[in-house]
Amino acid sequence: MSLTQTAPHQNPFTGFLLAASGLLMFACMDSCTKYLAAHYNVPFVVAMRYITQCVLMFVVLVPRHSSHLIKTQRTGLAIVRAVSLSFASLFVGLALQRMPLAETTAINFLAPMLVVLLASPLLGETIGPMGWVAAVGGFLGVLLIVRPGSGLDTAGILFSLLAVCANTTYQLLSRVLASTEKAITLLFYTALVGSIFFGLALPWFWENKTPSNLEFGLFLLMGVSGGLGHYFFTSAFRYAPASMLAPVTYLQLLWAALLGWIIFNNTPDQISILGMIIVAASGLMIALKSRRTAS
Repeated sequence: MSLTQTAPHQNPFTGFLLAASGLLMFACMDSCTKYLAAHYNVPFVVAMRYITQCVLMFVVLVPRHSSHLIKTQRTGLAIVRAVSLSFASLFVGLALQRMPLAETTAINFLAPMLVVLLASPLLGETIGPMGWVAAVGGFLGVLLIVRPGSGLDTAGILFSLLAVCANTTYQLLSRVLASTEKAITLLFYTALVGSIFFGLALPWFWENKTPSNLEFGLFLLMGVSGGLGHYFFTSAFRYAPASMLAPVTYLQLLWAALLGWIIFNNTPDQISILGMIIVAASGLMIALKSRRTAS
């Protein structure tokens, strides 16, 4: 059974800009998660992220949108998408607790490659030669960054691979639902389902200590950046196909490397820098393709 849907608006360059902005927010969220995971257990950190995001949405959006936030044409798929993201968040948090930010992010870029491979049979999208070149180029760049003998934690790699599976499902469903559902509605479902999912588990992982002012600010920033990131990224699928946005997501690795250097003082070596340049070139290729398509 085909899941093919036609996007209501085709403006690939707008989709690229939205995705790039969302990816920057994701890198900020992951940086907060990594810092907080060194002081709190991961389920607690992820729970605080979703609960903060959900509370902010209730305060800011419910007075304006009320019942429109929960009206969907395919509620079941929206819930599955939200559950997939909840699992991805948990696994990424567990990986970040054990590995550097850039390396964890790099492994998770197996998900965009899988999206490219699955976009044709599941979504009926045409990938095109440039899309394949960009996807493969970005993947090779990742391999230069995460290469054999890097000394990465085995459990961290396993959690990253589990996050890849969950994230692939989330991205494919984002494309499927973008043609019929509002981005704000999908965002609300991810926040609500995540809050319920981790809220029910919170009594077993509650941290009985008062956060410092810095930690409190990071918990708040984590929820805000997560909400904005998913809003921007979900909106991007309304303007561009999944096969085009998949290579663009490699830009998150650049944001992660930059924040990892600034915040955690992790400086990449020359081979890693070469990999990042290749990833950046892949993203630029998609941007140029988008301009030609939109013109």
